[in-house]
Amino acid sequence: MPEKEIGKPLGIFGGTFDPVHFGHLRLAEEAADALGLAGVRWIPAGQPAQKKSPKVGAPQRLEMVRLAIDGNPRFELDAAEVDAAQTSYTVPTLERLRQADVCGTQRSLVLLVGADAFAGIGSWHRWEKLIELAHIAIAYRPGYPVDTASLSPALASLFRDRFCTDSLMLAESPAGRIATFAMTQLDISATRIRTLLSKGHSTRYLLPDVLVDHIQAHHFYSEI
Repeated sequence: MPEKEIGKPLGIFGGTFDPVHFGHLRLAEEAADALGLAGVRWIPAGQPAQKKSPKVGAPQRLEMVRLAIDGNPRFELDAAEVDAAQTSYTVPTLERLRQADVCGTQRSLVLLVGADAFAGIGSWHRWEKLIELAHIAIAYRPGYPVDTASLSPALASLFRDRFCTDSLMLAESPAGRIATFAMTQLDISATRIRTLLSKGHSTRYLLPDVLVDHIQAHHFYSEI
């Protein structure tokens, strides 16, 4: 049976999520609105390729994402990278999604990244293939759009060649374009949260209450 193209694009949001917090959740929520996404598929990494070993194991990080996104009908969880129990790379992940029994080749996929992550994308495994497999949407701080002068020559050229000013264009093809969107600036980081937890300090209002309670019950990140 031939594949059918689905109208609205699907956002793809991968990361270590060690732990997932309101900054992650707000990025995904605002991306869905700004880009007209059908939803966002969250894909926690099994073993991140470019970071030190996470403080919490992959199954535990997967469960924290599940708890955090529960109840939001626009969010869905993809456990395949965690189940694979191996190093996660974005291009192979997108290639998996492009399989006929997952998203197929015609579904518009939009890889969601922050501006800092995009600036470093040239160091990613087979990064040149990303744009062939998905669109890329870059979240930036209001008033500070992507500055091509700060990018490597290859990345700046890609940005200029593939940039689209109308996010509605993302639905017109499966991959190949770059869009940007401003998101509410939340000065929250997983590193800061882990530091607070290691000292026994409160993390309330930095991540959902269900995660505050879950982390406390399991003594994640505690070093005291």
